[in-house]
Amino acid sequence: MKLVIFGANGPTGRQATEQAIAEGHTVTAVTRRPEAFPLSDPRLRVVGADVLDPAAVERTVAGQEAVISALGVPYRRSPVTVYSAGITHITQAMTKHGVRRLVCVTSTVLFDVEAPGEGFFFRKVLEPSIARFMGRTVYDDMRRMEMIVRESDHEWTIIRPGGLFDTNAVSDYRVATSRLPGRFTSRADLGNALLHQAVGNRHVRAFIDVRTTEGTPSFLDIIRKEAFSGKK
Repeated sequence: MKLVIFGANGPTGRQATEQAIAEGHTVTAVTRRPEAFPLSDPRLRVVGADVLDPAAVERTVAGQEAVISALGVPYRRSPVTVYSAGITHITQAMTKHGVRRLVCVTSTVLFDVEAPGEGFFFRKVLEPSIARFMGRTVYDDMRRMEMIVRESDHEWTIIRPGGLFDTNAVSDYRVATSRLPGRFTSRADLGNALLHQAVGNRHVRAFIDVRTTEGTPSFLDIIRKEAFSGKK
């Protein structure tokens, strides 16, 4: 299958790219810094483009069969528009070129329900503080992105993972259309879910949670390493 991956040079984007190549797909990896992209393969084309440039997005979407968006930005106080502006350009290009399948990433926070099985401090203090203060501008723009995707006529799936962390291999992760127990999603598992949603036809026009159930870190580990990286 011909896949284009936006945000391909982020940790999750690289996972999706590498796994797609290993499974025999043809991949166009889109990044603003193609010279820094660490992967190479006969089935891989690396394109230097900015998702905020509609003409560049249109050129990369042309001829593809499915689109994966693994865009990510760091928490910041200033307004964030990358998610909503980027997905606007992506969906417009998909419409123009007749590409139907779209899979993208937001956050488990956007389920707007409390984490199943979590204690009072996490449910009522820690997670709301992150959502309302540290990550407010990022989550606001993720919501705008979800609305744009939801109102499109494409065959979309939005994945809402937990706190992201790195592992060396894909695990026996869980997938559901409602928020799952647990706090974390490995990037290997998220990349795998992005790929398999893009090449399959399950969970079309649905929001899904992807949750890693083994070898997960502590919440403090994630806060220290990931909170300000903004890397999907």
